[in-house]
Amino acid sequence: MDYNRKIVLEDGQEYCGYGFGAQQDRVCELVFNTSMAGYQEILSDPSYAGQAVVMTYPLIGNYGINDDDFETDVPAIGALIVREYNDEPSNFRSRHTLDEIMKKYGVCGIYGPDTRKLARSIRNYGSRKALITDAGTDSRTALKLLAETELPSDSVPKVSCRQPYTVMAVPERFRVAAIDCGMKKNIVRSLLARGCSVLVFPWNTSAEEILKSRPDGLFISNGPGDPADVPETEETVRNLLGKLPVFGICLGHQIIARAYGAETYKLKFGHRGGNHPVKNLDTGRIEITSQNHSFAVKKDSLADTPLTVTHVNLLDGTIEGLKCERDGMFCVQFHPESAPGPVDSGYLFDRFIKMMEENA
Repeated sequence: MDYNRKIVLEDGQEYCGYGFGAQQDRVCELVFNTSMAGYQEILSDPSYAGQAVVMTYPLIGNYGINDDDFETDVPAIGALIVREYNDEPSNFRSRHTLDEIMKKYGVCGIYGPDTRKLARSIRNYGSRKALITDAGTDSRTALKLLAETELPSDSVPKVSCRQPYTVMAVPERFRVAAIDCGMKKNIVRSLLARGCSVLVFPWNTSAEEILKSRPDGLFISNGPGDPADVPETEETVRNLLGKLPVFGICLGHQIIARAYGAETYKLKFGHRGGNHPVKNLDTGRIEITSQNHSFAVKKDSLADTPLTVTHVNLLDGTIEGLKCERDGMFCVQFHPESAPGPVDSGYLFDRFIKMMEENA
């Protein structure tokens, strides 16, 4: 069987394979994920908006897709690249094949390329633009298209909710205002399980509007892209610090750091997967974490801020957590709701609850 699809990188590398899902030409940022399970949650994680994700685990699709594990209603991921695709899933929860869902939501897929070689290329040379196209596309045409296409800087507005809404907890212990920068459903589930009604606000909601809802705490969610692209969210957070207990994760962590005057920068290839070791500096314990981000907080930019580092990545030394005792704020770079991933860091939601109890 002849290859019918290929990936063209902006440096001219090409990787051939076979198409599944939507069969469209698409330019994406190429990244890799090291998770061994959870492709449905990865497919539907809004933080992957517009990205082509290379799965390093070789077999994808074997347990199908169910109706309960979506992290958003409409996936925003650009493409999924796998070594071997299984279109005959075997799982009692399966209701659809991965191919069916990707076709439904316009997500491109390629199976068959050497994903180990592709992941090494990303690791060695960094994340970069890639074109998903037909195998017959002329290389010169592909490279011209890549050169002319800018990666989007408006991903957060695309994946955030359009209007505020509330998810009620019964019984209700606390009311948490959540700024939605691309929030995963399991974050809401994690708060609901602890008796928190979640008042969800769009990414550009003002501090005044949020305070009108009389929340007990503020949560800033995960999301895609560069934190510098959402100065509106940064300004809202800056105006709320010290007025409410604050908890942020992933993009929310970066936005909070910037609100305090710290700086962020883009990592060479980011952190993506459910197996990243992080040291908790307060306890000395090592937590295995789930991560999905391209940016990090600059260490040397913290000197003139009231922020203290609480967590450090053991693979590359990057900052994984911050706190400000004065303002009742803490934030982490990883995903304590872990969908998919380990549950080592679920205690952070309990810490947020305790802060709201003490502030009541």
